[in-house]
Amino acid sequence: MLELSQRAAAWLSGLKPETVIRPEEVQIKLTPAEFDGDYTLVLFPFAKKLGLAPDVLGHQLGNYLCQANSSFAGFNVVKGFLNFNLTHSYWKEKLSLLCADKAWGMKPAGSHPESVMLEYPSPNTNKPLHLGHLRNVFLGYSLCRILQANGHKVIQVCLYNDRGTNISKSMLAYLKSEDKQTPASLAIKGDKLVGDYYVKYNELSKTIHEELISKGMTPESAKQQNPLENEIADMTVRWEAGDPEIRELWRTMNSWFYEGVQQTYSQLGLAFDKLYYESDVYNIGRETVKDGLDKGVFFQKEDGSVWIDLTDVGLDQKLVLRSNGTTVYITQDIALAYQKQHDFDFQHSIYVVGNEQDYHFKVLFEILKRLGMKCSEHLFHLSYGMVELPSGKMKSREGTVVDADDLIEEVVGIARQMSNEQGKLAELNSEERENIYHQIGIGALRYFILKVDPRKKMIFNPKESIDFNGNTGPFIQYTHARICSVLRQAEAHEMHIVGHVEEFEDYSPVKAEISLIRKLDYFPNIVQEAAHQYSPALIANYVYEIASDYSSYYHDYSILKEPSSAGRIFRLSLSSLARQVIAHSLYMLGISAPERM
Repeated sequence: MLELSQRAAAWLSGLKPETVIRPEEVQIKLTPAEFDGDYTLVLFPFAKKLGLAPDVLGHQLGNYLCQANSSFAGFNVVKGFLNFNLTHSYWKEKLSLLCADKAWGMKPAGSHPESVMLEYPSPNTNKPLHLGHLRNVFLGYSLCRILQANGHKVIQVCLYNDRGTNISKSMLAYLKSEDKQTPASLAIKGDKLVGDYYVKYNELSKTIHEELISKGMTPESAKQQNPLENEIADMTVRWEAGDPEIRELWRTMNSWFYEGVQQTYSQLGLAFDKLYYESDVYNIGRETVKDGLDKGVFFQKEDGSVWIDLTDVGLDQKLVLRSNGTTVYITQDIALAYQKQHDFDFQHSIYVVGNEQDYHFKVLFEILKRLGMKCSEHLFHLSYGMVELPSGKMKSREGTVVDADDLIEEVVGIARQMSNEQGKLAELNSEERENIYHQIGIGALRYFILKVDPRKKMIFNPKESIDFNGNTGPFIQYTHARICSVLRQAEAHEMHIVGHVEEFEDYSPVKAEISLIRKLDYFPNIVQEAAHQYSPALIANYVYEIASDYSSYYHDYSILKEPSSAGRIFRLSLSSLARQVIAHSLYMLGISAPERM
C-alpha cells in the first residue's frame, strides 16, 4: 500500500500549496468486515488541515484514485472513512507476487543498522523457574525473533541474581538440615532442590515467628527478634567478607541451580549471547557513584550515604550508596548497564521484567539519563502482568508456585492423550510421535501466554491451552498441518502448486479468497507493529485470524477437486501462501509448525 499512500499524500498536498502531507501520515488499514471495501483510508487528520468536510474530501480523493489507477474498482465514504475496492486482476497479481517471495514479511537479521540488547529472564538462583518465569521467557524469546524479523541484530543476555538474602535462605536451611541432601542423592534437578530448601527456611521462620507471637510479642517485634533473620544478615556479611566456608557452600548450591535451570532452558530452546552475574557487578558501582558525585548528579549526606534527588520528575530521593560504603540494588543495575554497553555497544536496550518493578526502572532510566550514558534515551522496560492460576496467586516462599518443568510435562502429557484419542499419528514411530507431542504441548503453553497483551494480568489454565479448537496454539498448528497435507496430496498427483498470474488469469476469485489474500498481504505491517509495540500478542492474534479464515475457506470450497485448472492452481497458491505466513508467524512466537498432527 506504499504506492497508494504516496499517491494520496501527493494529491492531498496539492489541494493547499502551503500544506505538506507525508506518505507516512496517510493511514491505510484493512476494511472491517461489516463494511464494503478492501482497504480503508482515514480522512479525519486531513479534513481539518485542508478545510474540507471529511465526506467531501473522501469523494474527491476516491474519484482521483479510481481515475489514476486501473486497479481501483470503486469506493464508498462512510463517516470520515474512505473505503475502496480493488479489481480481481489486482488480487491475482498480488497473490502471484507474494508467492514468489519466500521471505514475505521477514527482513534479514542484521539488515537494520540498530542493534538491540534484550535482557531476560534474570531469575534468582534460590528456586527453579515457575509459571511466572515462563511468561518472561516466552515474551523475551518471541520479541527477539520479532525484532530479528524487522532486521535488527539482537543480543540476548541473562542476569543471574546469584547473591543476597534469597540464596542465603536456601543455604541456611541446608546447614540446619540433619540430612544434607544433594541432587544426586535424591535424583532430582538441582534447581528444584535449592527451591525446596528455600521453602523449608520460610516454614521454619514462620514457626519461630508464630511462637514468639504466642509469647506476647507483636508481629513487628517477633519479626525483628527472629533469630533466623540475624543469621541471614550474618551470613550475608560473611559472604561479602569472603568467608571460605560460606563461599564454598554458595558456589555449590548455585552450581546445582545452574545445572538444573540449563535443562529447562534446553527444553525451551533458550541460548544467550552472554550471562551476567550479580556477584560480579554488585561491588563495582562505586566508581559510577564517584563519577556521578563529581558531575553533581548525586549528593552526599552527613552520614556519608550518597543519594540522587529525582523529585523534580515526580520520583523520590533514591539511595545509591550506603553510609558504610556498600552498594544497593539499583547501584548494581547502573553498573551493569554500563558494562553491557561496553561489551556490545548496542543502540537500544530492553529489560523484560514484571510490572512490580515499574518504579525501579523509572528511577534507573532517569539516573542513567542524568549520568549521560550512551543510548539512555533508548532504554525500555517491557513491563508485563503477573500470571495467576484459577486458584489464585502463586507464592514461592510457601511452595504454591507451579514449576516450569512440571507444567511442561503436564501440557505435553495432555497433548499425548488428546492426540492418541484422535489416532491421527498412528502411522508414525514412537520417537516421531513424542516429538510432535512436545511441539504441541510447548506450542500450546507459549501461545496461551503470548496471545494476551503483555501489560495485562492473566489466568492460566493448562487444559484450556491445549484445546484443538478455538484461539489456541494447537488449532493454529493443526491448520498448518492440514495445509501441508493438502500440498502433499497435490504433489503426489503432480499438480502445479504455486502458479504465476497467467495460469489463473481466467479464474474469478470468490470474496473469501480476496479477504484472505489482503490479510496475508498485511503481514509485514503486523510484523512491524509488533516490534514497535514490543507485543507478540499482535502476531498471535493475527495468525489465529489467518488460521480461522483458512479453516472456514477449506470447509466451504474444494481445493484439490476444483474442476477448473486455473481455479485449482489459484487455490493451491493461496494455500501455499497461507501456510508460509502461518509458519513464519509461529516461528516468531517460538512455536513449532508441525507438518503432521
